Amino acid sequence: MSEEGLFIGSTVDGARQAINWKRANRHGLIAGATGTGKTITLQVMAEGFSRAGVPVFVSDVKGDLAGMAMPGAATQKNHENFANRAREIGDSEWAYSDNPVQFWDLFGESGHPVRTTVSEMGPLMLSRLMDLNEVQEGVLTIAFHVADKEGLLLLDLDDLQAMLVNIAERADEMTTTYGNVSKQSVGSIQRSLLQLRSQGGDRFFGEPALDLDDFIACDDKGRGVINILAAEKLMQSPKLYSTFLLWLLSELFETLPEIGDPDKPKLVFFFDEAHLLFTDAPKALVEKIEQVVRLIRSKGVGVYFVTQNPIDIPDTVAGQLNNRVQHKLNAFTPRDQAAVKSAAETFRANPKIDVATAITELKVGEALVSVLQADGAPTPVERTLIKPPASRTGPLDAKERGVMIATDAIGDKYDDLVDRESAEEILAAKGAQAAAAAEAAEAAEAQAKADAIAAKERARQEAVAAKEAAREAARQARESAK
Repeated sequence: MSEEGLFIGSTVDGARQAINWKRANRHGLIAGATGTGKTITLQVMAEGFSRAGVPVFVSDVKGDLAGMAMPGAATQKNHENFANRAREIGDSEWAYSDNPVQFWDLFGESGHPVRTTVSEMGPLMLSRLMDLNEVQEGVLTIAFHVADKEGLLLLDLDDLQAMLVNIAERADEMTTTYGNVSKQSVGSIQRSLLQLRSQGGDRFFGEPALDLDDFIACDDKGRGVINILAAEKLMQSPKLYSTFLLWLLSELFETLPEIGDPDKPKLVFFFDEAHLLFTDAPKALVEKIEQVVRLIRSKGVGVYFVTQNPIDIPDTVAGQLNNRVQHKLNAFTPRDQAAVKSAAETFRANPKIDVATAITELKVGEALVSVLQADGAPTPVERTLIKPPASRTGPLDAKERGVMIATDAIGDKYDDLVDRESAEEILAAKGAQAAAAAEAAEAAEAQAKADAIAAKERARQEAVAAKEAAREAARQARESAK
């Protein structure tokens, strides 16, 4: 691990720009317009963390980060540009190399399946995922509470659907105890569940659930494993994408122990297309994101948001992003101009650079960089040429990806879905028992009615027989009297 930190690049006069290892968990931002070099910067940083023994998580929204599993080559189209850049910044150690990579995919098609349980996701994030209103979120929260109180496991969407049916059937009881639970609200949630299934969301819920230890691992050379989420298909459902990443961050926050500021991060998390996390997010969710980002650094986790426009990140979150790499921004519209002004104001001033002007003039692969120093103070902003990556820039073919998935340390751990007894089965069994009990009670009632009718008939017949016997006795008495 280099003592200078994570080398990002150099200024034109040779000043090296590096993120201090002990400050790398103070979060960061990679921003810039499309085509300005954000993905290469992300790749360079992920490689650097991996070489230092720091595991990494990245979402691959375009498919081109998968190439990190393979070394670059002199035959690739951008080799000459990379070689020139390495010479230009004096990076004599630059050479092509691969990285230890694990592929993940919510749909289980381009990587190992990633699953969690409905209970672990919780009502707040599920409400965001299904776009529920406040009333519907309240009903969903009641369903979770009742399930927990009655010991019913909510593992997958079938369990949640069964639980919703159950509370709808008990609406009067639920309303008395928890407040209004209308069948209309339950019906709306059921329809949202149907839409979630149609987006493939049902594949995300179930067991075996993700073991976070599989994310935080190093290979036999001491390099941190780079976990790549195949997100090309997932991006077609933006809320599912953003909610999954927020859930993952929350799980890390709740699971990892407090370690303060370690010598290097325990894990670095790159959140690409970060604006999706905040689009139409309710206040409660934004507050949760702010809390997680603020506190997770003490767990040794660094979070780096990647987005086109820095003003997409709310101020309460952006204020916590200390290591900044700003690529070119356009200033064509009033919103663009506001973004340029906002970005310029976030850097520690450098009298040699007019930041607002420089942002609009940066070349591809060039950025304004300011990072935290060892003493915690930000460096003055510098116009920096980003170092070239060592691994392939571009996708893997299906065969290459298949080999990587088949030979990594995960194996077949998550391949087979496990369906153990949970709310759906228990409620179905209770329903069957109740139906059987009702059927038995109905049969008993019918039998009791039949027995009563039979007894009445027997009594009638006995009364008739007694009357006939009395008549016969009277007749015989009259005969004897004669």
